[in-house]
Amino acid sequence: MTMFGFLGGTIMSVESGYKVFPHPKSDKIYTRLSDAKWFLAVRWCDTLPTPAAIINNTGELAFVNQFVLTMGEKNFIPQSDRLNIFTRCLSLLPNETVNYELQNQNRILEIQGLEIDARYGKVALVRELSMDN
Repeated sequence: MTMFGFLGGTIMSVESGYKVFPHPKSDKIYTRLSDAKWFLAVRWCDTLPTPAAIINNTGELAFVNQFVLTMGEKNFIPQSDRLNIFTRCLSLLPNETVNYELQNQNRILEIQGLEIDARYGKVALVRELSMDN
């Protein structure tokens, strides 16, 4: 049995796949490790008290939290910045972050690179920081 921490959660291998803790359905088993990681990445975004999203390699927002839904995806990260943000995540080591300033908006985003599924490469976890950080 293997167990490891991932984005504030825990993934444990079981006979038929992978269990994630915490999870709203205690009996849920993911057949693929990438699905378990994706659940925790989405949960990470969803529980943050600031706007947050996951950007994929095509510059699309693959997931956004409620704050981004309210403010609008284009207001959170303009389309013209998305590929630049994704590119910044490619060289980051695990748990390493880099800040990205949105020009003319007085807003700073924190970027973290994360490999959820080796077949597709990294995604960028992005969250807004207050100007005080």
